[in-house]
Amino acid sequence: MPREAESGALERRYHLEPFLDYLALERGLRPRTCDAYRSDLRRFIAYLGGRGDVTGPSQVDYRTLHDYVAHLHGGGRAPVSIRRAQSALRAYFRFLAGEGIVDDDPSDRMDRPAVGKKLPEFLTQDEAVRVVESVDPDSKVYWRDRAVLELLYATGMRVSELTRLALADLDPEDECCMVFGKGGKERLVPVGQAALRAVERYLAAVRPELDRGAGKAKGAMFLNQRGTPLGRMTVWTIVSHAAGRAGIERRISPHTLRHSCATHMLEGGADLVAVQEMLGHADISTTQIYTHLDREYLRETHRRYHPRSGSPPG
Repeated sequence: MPREAESGALERRYHLEPFLDYLALERGLRPRTCDAYRSDLRRFIAYLGGRGDVTGPSQVDYRTLHDYVAHLHGGGRAPVSIRRAQSALRAYFRFLAGEGIVDDDPSDRMDRPAVGKKLPEFLTQDEAVRVVESVDPDSKVYWRDRAVLELLYATGMRVSELTRLALADLDPEDECCMVFGKGGKERLVPVGQAALRAVERYLAAVRPELDRGAGKAKGAMFLNQRGTPLGRMTVWTIVSHAAGRAGIERRISPHTLRHSCATHMLEGGADLVAVQEMLGHADISTTQIYTHLDREYLRETHRRYHPRSGSPPG
């Protein structure tokens, strides 16, 4: 087999492209960052191909990763390059574990460099509302795009979860929907009146036109112009275009709306455990990153609600 074809087969075996799609379309990472992950993981996959004792991601264990890091050190890689490679491996195996491709995450035991955790990008409440309401009013699929944005912001669901939504997953009477998350885990998520109205308008006026009874919809909630289930890239484009129309100059992705949903709920006083369950986080430490509330907001909350916040010392 030619070297290029062999390399492509290895990347398919290790699910490299689905992982890179996840980084770009769900986490909204910049192309340069995705390219860096691609480069690091191609180097790792090539290393595994040369070992001969590992034939797929499920066979990688902690010892394999330990040996690989030692291999990088032995090859004279700079410390910053090795830290980046470790970060790529952690993100990669978290993705594989979340998708059920591997049973256990071997990167859990890897040493973590002592660096500050980057806070997620989020919108202010005013910006989020502007984005949701900035769909092109002349678009034939206005209500589809509006429903997509309303749902992303109202529920905090991931873009992959939204594209997997089926008609049967929505319960208008209870104002909630069933969401199927990573590893096939399901959770019931409140929808809210604004999102529910947009979805109902879409289902009544737009989806029948997209479906055309051709049997391509497969029961999916959201469809594209061809009548097939909506893809993640289209959702990313819907968010990007709405952000542009709303005058948001920085790069916005579907994941930004997820971050914004969590942040705004906590700012409003929501319980951390409730937000964890709504977002489908397995570990509450993942949810705790959203407690980066504005200091003035915290001070004002303390002044308003703590019984001794205004009491002078006696």
